[in-house]
Amino acid sequence: VDRTFLRSPRGSLKISRTLVALAALICFMASGSHEAYAALAGMETGITLLFLLLYLLRLDAQIRCFYWPLADVLNSVIAALFLLVVSLFAIVIKTNKGTLAGGVLGLVLLVLCLVDVILLCKKISLDKARGRSAPAK
Repeated sequence: VDRTFLRSPRGSLKISRTLVALAALICFMASGSHEAYAALAGMETGITLLFLLLYLLRLDAQIRCFYWPLADVLNSVIAALFLLVVSLFAIVIKTNKGTLAGGVLGLVLLVLCLVDVILLCKKISLDKARGRSAPAK
């Protein structure tokens, strides 16, 4: 278990994303709003939790067939796009206060996804060769 990941900015961000997505899921489910809202919040909770466990248990270093930071960036970008649409619909429709609260939490989650993309893009360098100690001549 990588305890330093939990205290890192990326680890704190993953935990925050998971908790905000779970809160949005609870708001959408408690308000009886459209199932698509709850489905998106639930999927975001699950996927973010899986990425958190992946980095926490250092499985990204053991499963080398996949470039995990790039998959994490793609997940965050796609989640941000879906969250933008669904959260704006939830806020505009606002059938009740639970749907409105879930929509606002979805927009907060959207911002957290964008911050995660920025942190991950700083980590990823496509120009740098992975696993080489000397540049090619």
